[in-house]
Amino acid sequence: MSSPEFSYSQDVLHQLAADVLRHARELGATACEADVSEAFGLSVTVRKREIETIEYNRDKGIGVTTYLGQRRGHASTSDFSPQALRATVAAAVSIARLTAADPCAGLPEAKLLAKEGKNLDLYHPWHLPVEEAMTIARQCEEAAFAVSPLIRNSEGASVSLQHSQFVFANSLGFMGGFPTSRHFISCAVIAGKGNRMQRDDWHTSARDWTKLAAPAAVGDYAARRALSRLGAKRLKTRQVPVLFEAPLASGLIGSLVHAVSGGSLYRKTSFLLDSIGQKIFPSHVHISERPHLPGAMASSPFDDDGVATHDREVVSAGVLQGYFLSTYSARKLGMQTTGNAGGCHNLIVRPGSLDFRGLLRKMGTGLLVTELLGQGVNYVTGDYSRGAAGYWVEDGEIAYPVQEITIAGNLREMFQGIAAIGNDILVRGSKQVGSILIERMTVAGR
Repeated sequence: MSSPEFSYSQDVLHQLAADVLRHARELGATACEADVSEAFGLSVTVRKREIETIEYNRDKGIGVTTYLGQRRGHASTSDFSPQALRATVAAAVSIARLTAADPCAGLPEAKLLAKEGKNLDLYHPWHLPVEEAMTIARQCEEAAFAVSPLIRNSEGASVSLQHSQFVFANSLGFMGGFPTSRHFISCAVIAGKGNRMQRDDWHTSARDWTKLAAPAAVGDYAARRALSRLGAKRLKTRQVPVLFEAPLASGLIGSLVHAVSGGSLYRKTSFLLDSIGQKIFPSHVHISERPHLPGAMASSPFDDDGVATHDREVVSAGVLQGYFLSTYSARKLGMQTTGNAGGCHNLIVRPGSLDFRGLLRKMGTGLLVTELLGQGVNYVTGDYSRGAAGYWVEDGEIAYPVQEITIAGNLREMFQGIAAIGNDILVRGSKQVGSILIERMTVAGR
């Protein structure tokens, strides 16, 4: 099913992909891949009760990858005319003639390709007039200002919708594609005045716009988060337990994904080389990949190579069971693709029995981190150092906000030191995880 707002039907996209494959065959390519897509969207931002931006986007493109044996060439175009299609394929073939052979280049094994389509409920069009989007954004920001007179400024409230569709095909006979939608409401505000100001934000996202949080609730929560940070202090350097709030815990899981992804492994730029079968987490940590969850943000029946995706256990009782590999990276490692070309698909970290307050009580005295700054992660060594802000916790209760601190450790030790995972599960993109309590890290301050 396609939205009437798309310029092309799925049948037309299929035909364009078939034409690309035919042109490549006629020009002598031994194999070919084609990716045909289009997208449109609307984004509205309100700041201090006034419309700041209204943006429309409409994009389309065709990517062509051709192979001459194990020589690869790629070209792309946004012109769907027959002449442009032929010229783009010709350019890809010409590039392939000039490149060196790569023994790992080429299409996946035919037996690994997805054989049948699955309706994963990923497309929920939001026919949102711009005037209604403006109203929603205003409601969101107004709810933030209504919380307290101390909410004095705003970085804006935004509403956006994005609809897209694609068809991917290759010369092994695979052809598949579907439409998707992503919707988003966010708010960022500033509390306080002078040199005693704090900002914070919140957002909600979903494929189905009816499942978004209420705009007023998003603005209200963003304001309360900003207010709670007023009067933040610095800490003296110490070693303490650290609790990563759920939105940041997904970043820790993202660090795992990066470290055990094919590119990092075959380039030998990961601290988790040759780690399959190793216990890298405590026994209570279990991480699953579930690519076929209906309506989920990272669901797909196949990866960017056309390889069928499957449910699997990535970490079981703390032991790493598998990497994240595309066809190419798997060949570089002498392994088989895991269906992860383009990324992971709905990583679910099994929650423990404690809610957020239970995690605070378990931590006792330590640091709750709600914001991270900078990119201080060395994936070769696992060394981790990030600017941070959050709250100091004493006797299981939040005592006061803190800022201008750095948290440091080593990811291998941090993973081993996971004391608990909360049941306050939050979905952020391809990851679903609750807050994560680390037994001990260095907190550097004044």
